[in-house]
Order: sequence, then structure tokens, then C-alpha cells
Amino acid sequence: MSRRGLILHTRTHWLLLGLALLCSLVLFMYLLECAPQTDGNASLPGVVGENYGKEYYQALLQEQEEHYQTRATSLKRQIAQLKQELQEMSEKMRSLQERKNVGANGIGYQSNKEQAPSDLLEFLHSQIDKAEVSIGAKLPSEYGVIPFESFTLMKVFQLEMGLTRHPEEKPVRKDKRDELVEVIEAGLEVINNPDEDEEQDDEEGPLGEKLIFNENDFVEGYYRTERDKGTQYELFFKKADLMEYRHVTLFRPFGPLMKVKSEMIDITRSVINIIVPLAERTEAFVQFMQNFRDVCIHQDKKIHLTVVYFGKEGLSKVKSILESVTSESNFHNYTLVSLNEEFNRGRGLNVGARAWDKGEVLMFFCDVDIYFSAEFLNSCRLNAEPGFWLLARFWLWNDLSVSIRFPDHW
Repeated sequence: MSRRGLILHTRTHWLLLGLALLCSLVLFMYLLECAPQTDGNASLPGVVGENYGKEYYQALLQEQEEHYQTRATSLKRQIAQLKQELQEMSEKMRSLQERKNVGANGIGYQSNKEQAPSDLLEFLHSQIDKAEVSIGAKLPSEYGVIPFESFTLMKVFQLEMGLTRHPEEKPVRKDKRDELVEVIEAGLEVINNPDEDEEQDDEEGPLGEKLIFNENDFVEGYYRTERDKGTQYELFFKKADLMEYRHVTLFRPFGPLMKVKSEMIDITRSVINIIVPLAERTEAFVQFMQNFRDVCIHQDKKIHLTVVYFGKEGLSKVKSILESVTSESNFHNYTLVSLNEEFNRGRGLNVGARAWDKGEVLMFFCDVDIYFSAEFLNSCRLNAEPGFWLLARFWLWNDLSVSIRFPDHW
């Protein structure tokens, strides 16, 4: 081998050796970086960029354990209550069976045969008496209120939306649809075949015949379930050519549907005072008045408008808008209250309510951005009583409304 070849071979050997050492060094540094830490205060899985010690996770586990223990205690209490009610029902059924057996042996059969249904009806009526359908209940706070859900012939509007992010349940589950169809049919049966002891006049058609309601006359309904008592249903029916509504209340005490009451509601004389607090937003007020003109002036015609305006800027334009509506539609049922103060919605609603001095009225607290229909106004009249407030600063997908009792000192 020549001298030149020997030198080349030696350089190649040392180059390969250097590369091997470099790779070993890189591998060693990588292993050191990836090796698990043995320090007691090392970071544990959690929020990125934050270190959590052992005490944090112990406290978290303790909190979760207390939560589940509380939940388990609540469930055990409910199970015990249900067992007690089941035992009472079993004793009643056993008593009925014993009476039936006695009757089969020829002793007091007739009286026991009549008494058995009466015991069951007595129990079902006791469930209705315990529920809020007949009388109110004292609650610790507003969070204890069981909300109603609204429904029509085709849709159910839910307050608890779950993952849908929309109040409309679509399509309606078959079990829920069958339940509501049964309820509507029961309501029609109550209206079309009233009890003899009911003190109400039979409605007559244009030719003097008895009015018969059908499912197409169903307007809307509400229902809610008290888990330990049953389900309450509020149904409203109306003929297209009549102003009166028929209201039927039913209750299902975990048994057959039972009628609570049936009444006729006349809303022709019910006036709604719409109270709108406003400041500067004159363009939004123009849109609001367009809707107000179309719905309240041209269709409903039983509305009073109260505008509480804060500040001086834009006040003249609001006055001109109201005067323009007055001249075009001959509408004079409005009140404009001017306050030289900073905008405060609660203050505006309070002043607007106190500005009314013409007797009983339904007060509809409304924002300038809200769009409503004539059906919504009728829904307000159906679901409120004189001396109540109507609030509307939330969902109006299905014309929802809430009524709050007037304070006694007002």
C-alpha cells in the first residue's frame, strides 16, 4: 500500500470514530433529558406551565369524594322515600285484595266492590292536593321553581336545551309525542263533554248549535313534572271566529289523567302596558316602533306604550317618532317620561310602572331590541293575572313570558 493510501485510510478511520463519539454524546444527552424526575416537588399532569404538588391532588380527590358522598346520601334518601311510598301502596293493594276475597265468599261483596275504586281515587286526589297545581308552595329561592316547557301540535320548546343550543326539540321523541297527543285528546274530552255539575254556559255557534272543539283548535300548552307527585298540564283552546279561550288544567299523578279545572278566559278587555327604558338608541327605537305599529296598533289595539328616556341627546328625535306614529295611525295611548340621568334599566322600569294611574293593567317590561307578535301578546294575557308584571329580556323563540307578583305595598 502506498503512503498516500495509508494516510487516507487513517483519516477515514478517525472520522468514523469521531462521528460515533458524537452520536453517543447526543444519545446520552437525550436520555438525560427524558429521564423521569425523582424530586418530590416535580410537576404532575395538570394545567400546562403549572406545577402541582401531592397536596393539590389529595385535596382534589377529597373534594370529589365529598361530592359523591353527598350525592349518594341524597339518592339513598330518595330511595328510602320511594320504598316507603311503595310499601304504603302495597298495603292498600293488599287491603283491596282482602276485601275482594271477602266479597267472593259472599260477605259484603257489593259494598266492597264500590269502595275499592273510591280508595284509589282518594289516593290520586291526595297526590293532586300535595302538588302545586292546586295551591302554591313556599320555596327557599327562585332556584327551587320547577319550570314549565311549552308545546304545540308539532313542536316542543325546552328550557333545558342540553347539547342542542336551541329550545325547539326537533324532531319530538315518539314517547313524548304520544304523551302530549293523549293529553290534548283528554283536554278536548273535558271541553266537549263537561260534567253536569260544572257551572259554565255551553258555547253555541253562529247557527245556535253546540260548539265542538277539535285538535286544530289547540293553541298552546305547558307542562312540568314534580318528580314525587306527577305531571301538570295547562292547555289552551280557541275557535278562530271567537275571542274567548278555553283553559283546561290536567294532572297525571303517576296514574290516569285527572281533570283539575276547566274555565273560559276572556281577554278582550285586558290592556298591556309596554314599558321601554331607552337612552340614545334612536335607530333601534325606529325599528321597534315599526314592529309596534304593525302588531300593537293595527292588530292588537289594546296596548299602552310607556317610554322612559334617559338624557337629552336624542330626546327630540324620539318625540318626533312618537308624534309621527300618532299622526299616521291616530294612536294616542302612549306616555313619554324624560329623566335627565344616566341610563339605568331598573330605574327606568320602576319609573315607567309608577307612571301608570289608570287602574289594573298587565305590565310588559320590554327592551328596545325585542321583536314580538300578536300571538305573544295574547300569550301574555293568558298566562298572567291583573296585578302581575311581565318580564321579557330573554328567549322569545316561542313567545315565552314570565309573570311576577306585584309587591303588596304598591
